[in-house]
Amino acid sequence: MLSAIPAISPSDPAIGNPFSNFENRFIPWDGDLFSAVTQSAPPKPVVSSSGSDEMNQKQTNSNSGCDETKPPASVIDERKQRRMLSNRESARRSRMRKQRHLENLRSQLNRLKMENRELTNRLQFVLFHWQLVRTDNDRLRSEHSLLRRKLSELRELLMFRQLQQFTSAWACSNVTS
Repeated sequence: MLSAIPAISPSDPAIGNPFSNFENRFIPWDGDLFSAVTQSAPPKPVVSSSGSDEMNQKQTNSNSGCDETKPPASVIDERKQRRMLSNRESARRSRMRKQRHLENLRSQLNRLKMENRELTNRLQFVLFHWQLVRTDNDRLRSEHSLLRRKLSELRELLMFRQLQQFTSAWACSNVTS
């Protein structure tokens, strides 16, 4: 399989030197790895994006007729800063909403606890008076029953006396006749 690939020599005039790009940019290692890194130019910052900014930029560029597809790094940094500030502000507003919601829930909890205590006190008051009324009602029922019995006995006694008077009057009228 290796024999199927032709060997390319760096001196081949048709191909040229494939390593010509590296000839002038090679930094010699003077035995110190860190000196080579500090001598070279600082790397460009890596910018992470959701892709929507680049997509919008490309659409804007394609609509305007420009061939530029990449905005300058300062524009990207500015957008990133604006987005970070916007996210921070949004998070702050969210925390504030959450804090207000918790405060509202706490005040509602306190209000409901007070209302519950008030209703419990009213219930105890009503139960106490209900017990008094019940006791009074039981007493009145028994008194009513006793008075009914007495009335019934008085009616019987009255009827007995009327019967006695009638029989004594009848007996007298029979004796005289």
